Amino acid sequence: MTTDSLILPIALPLLGALLATALPRIAPLLGVLTAALTAMSGLWLTGLVWVSGDLSIVLGGWGLPLGIGLSADGLSAALLAMSSLVGLGISVYALGYFSGSERGLHFWPLWLLLWTALNGVFLAADLFNLYVMLELLGLSAAALGALTGSRDAVSANLRYLLVGLLGSITYLLGVALIYTAYGTLDIGLLSERVEPSALVSTSLVLMTAGLALKAALFPLHFWLPPAHANAPAPVSAALSALVVKAAFYLILRLWTDLFATITDAGAAFILGALGAGAILWGSWRALRAERLKLLAAYSTVAQIGYLFLFFPLLQALPPGPARDDLFAACVLMAVTHGFAKAGFFLAAGLVQKKAGHDRIDELGGAAQSMPATTFSIALAGSALIGLPPSGSFIAKWVLMQSALETGQWWWLIVIALGTLLAAAYIFRVLSRAFGQEPTPQCFITDARAEIPALLLALASVALLGLAAGPIWSLLGFEGVQI
Repeated sequence: MTTDSLILPIALPLLGALLATALPRIAPLLGVLTAALTAMSGLWLTGLVWVSGDLSIVLGGWGLPLGIGLSADGLSAALLAMSSLVGLGISVYALGYFSGSERGLHFWPLWLLLWTALNGVFLAADLFNLYVMLELLGLSAAALGALTGSRDAVSANLRYLLVGLLGSITYLLGVALIYTAYGTLDIGLLSERVEPSALVSTSLVLMTAGLALKAALFPLHFWLPPAHANAPAPVSAALSALVVKAAFYLILRLWTDLFATITDAGAAFILGALGAGAILWGSWRALRAERLKLLAAYSTVAQIGYLFLFFPLLQALPPGPARDDLFAACVLMAVTHGFAKAGFFLAAGLVQKKAGHDRIDELGGAAQSMPATTFSIALAGSALIGLPPSGSFIAKWVLMQSALETGQWWWLIVIALGTLLAAAYIFRVLSRAFGQEPTPQCFITDARAEIPALLLALASVALLGLAAGPIWSLLGFEGVQI
C-alpha cells in the first residue's frame, strides 16, 4: 500500500485532465479539486519518504528491466513537495484569473497534463520514461504559454516548442547510446553497471546538453524570457517555478547518481562557468527590463545559474558532511526559487491585469492601492536576492563556505555581483511601487486573489528560511552547520 502511493501524483492529474476535457463546463471545479487531491498525494508521498526512506514500485506485471519503474527518494520528494504546494497555489489563483474567460476551458486540461508530466519526471525510474515525460511536459508548457493568442506569445512559444524538441532529441540520443552499451535503461541498474568509457562520456554530454537547453542555462536561454513574459500569469509562474526545475533536477540526478563515477572537475567547471554567465547576464538584463514580467523572466535565467555553481564544488568535495551540506543547500535553493518565482509572477499578473500593463516605470501608487501584492513582490524579491531569513540565504552561505573550503574563491565574486544586481532590480521595482504620485490606472483588486501569491512568497522566506532543517532530514543528512 505504501509503494502504491507512487502512482497517485501521476494518475490523479492525468484523470483530472481527461475529465476537464470531457466536461468543459465544470472544468474549473474539476481542476481545483484535482489540484487539491494531487497536492495532497504529493505531500503524503513526501511524508512517506521522510518516515520510511526510499520507495519504489514496478508497474505492468513485469520485473526490471521490462516493467515501468517508479521511485522516490529524498531529492525527488523535496521537488515533489514544492511542486505540490506551488501547483495548488497556481490552481487557486487561476480559478479567479480565468473566471469568465474561454481561455480557462483550455487552461485546465493542459495545466493538469503539465502537472502529470512534472510529477512523472520526479518519479520515473528509467531514462526512456523520463524522455516521455519530458516530451509531454514541453508540449503542454508550449501550448499553455500561447494561451493568450497574441502574436508575440504564439511566436515565443513556437520557438520554445522547437527548442524543447531539439533538447529532447539530444537527450534521447544519449539514452540510445546508454541502451546500446548496457541493454537497460533503469537508473538503479545502470548506476551499478556504468563504467568510464568514451561512449558513456558522450552519452553524458548529449543528455546534459539537451537538458541544459530545456533548463535555459546560459547561453541556451534565448527562448525563455519571451516565452515566460508573454504567457498568462499562472502559466508564467508554472514555467519559471516548476518546468525549468524538472530539467535541472534531471541534470543533478545524472551527475550525482547515474554518472557519478565518470564526471570530472573539468566538465563540472564548464557547468559552473555557464552558471556564472547566467547569473551576471540574467541579472543585468533584469535590471534593464522595462516590464515587470520580463524582469522576472530574466531573473529566472540568473537564478538557474546559481544552481549550476554547485556542480564544480560538489565535484571537488569528497563524500562527507561538507558535501552533504552542499548538496542539501542546492536542493534548498531550487525549492526556494520555486516558491519565490511563483509568488513573484502571480503578483506581477495581478498588477498587469488590474492596471492594464506591467511597465515598471508606471507603477507609482501600486503600494498604496495593492499593498498585499506589493508585499508579495517584496517577500519574493528578498528570497531572490538571498536576504535572511530566506532559504536562499542559507543556500548561498553554504555555497560560499564550500567555495572557500575548495579554494575556488572566484565563485564568491560572481555570487557577490549577482546579489548586488538582484538587489538593484528588486529595489528598482519597489521604489516605483512606493512612488508618491499614483498613476491614473486603477489598482483596485479582489483581496482574495492576492492570497496565493502572498502565501507562496511568504513560504520562500519563512517556511524555507526558518525551517530549512527538514530538507536536510528528508535527504538523510544531519542538520546544516553554519
